[in-house]
Amino acid sequence: MIQKLFLPLLLFVSVYCQAQRVGSSPEIIKALTPGWKGERSPDGRPKVSDNLLERLKKLSLEDVWGVLRNHGYQNQYEGEWHVIHPDSGSMTGRVVTAQYMPLRPDLAAVIRDQGKAEGRNQQGGTNSWPIDVLTEGDVYVADSYLKMADGTLIGDNLGNAIYSRSHRGVIFYGSVRDEAGLSEISGFNGWVKGVDPSYIQQMMLTAINTPIRMGRAIVVPGDAVLANRYGVVFIPAQLLDTVVITSEFIELRDEFGHQRLREKKYLAGQIDSQWSDEIKKDFLHWLDEHPEKLPMSRKELDEYMKSRTW
Repeated sequence: MIQKLFLPLLLFVSVYCQAQRVGSSPEIIKALTPGWKGERSPDGRPKVSDNLLERLKKLSLEDVWGVLRNHGYQNQYEGEWHVIHPDSGSMTGRVVTAQYMPLRPDLAAVIRDQGKAEGRNQQGGTNSWPIDVLTEGDVYVADSYLKMADGTLIGDNLGNAIYSRSHRGVIFYGSVRDEAGLSEISGFNGWVKGVDPSYIQQMMLTAINTPIRMGRAIVVPGDAVLANRYGVVFIPAQLLDTVVITSEFIELRDEFGHQRLREKKYLAGQIDSQWSDEIKKDFLHWLDEHPEKLPMSRKELDEYMKSRTW
């Protein structure tokens, strides 16, 4: 039994020690995300569906966070962001992570050499390396340890490069520069902790696609992310379908409840507690009358309802 429990950990340590890289190998990423059984990107990251990411945009952070918490994931949210376009709506995508640390010359030289061995661009700074791996639908998420002055990971040049590759924005636990230029990139958005006119110095990239900390949250490469003006929540890939359909159901339930309260059909206490069989039957009838309100297919809803506890 003990041997079975430690086997995944031993596999991860073995793979990591045999081939420590700047960018995690597909084998390492697969070892980090054993719960995902679906399609993967060439780099090993879980590739959640575009359909689920689009549906995720319409959901509230509170509902998504609540589902994650009920599944034991209590450290997936971070708030208090400076958002470049706070009124632009939600951003969703598949996470590419990067980790930065204060500069140490001997380690920086090792990282530069290792990056060269991995075929990474040797012109410019290493802060361009995570950008080079982005693909359509990816969100660049970086831990730059809240460094503001001299810690700006990108300006408008790199912002344009990011958007051209991913058609998404960035989430940085640190700062950016050239906010005016970044704000002019159509479709781009950024969740950052601050803005500063300085350029990056005395810090170094240490890893790409490794688990990182973003304030209160832990993030794993391939996570799905939901970011809006109210905060950011990171969703393990294997839970995204559950998170989406459960949150969609909760929002349908809330819409029905709000309507019935406005109609004065039920008392607030009846709606805000365990529903009676009468209310449940009324809700199901309401769904039949309003199929246009369903964000999921009726087949998905019927399958979900089989295991739903009210």
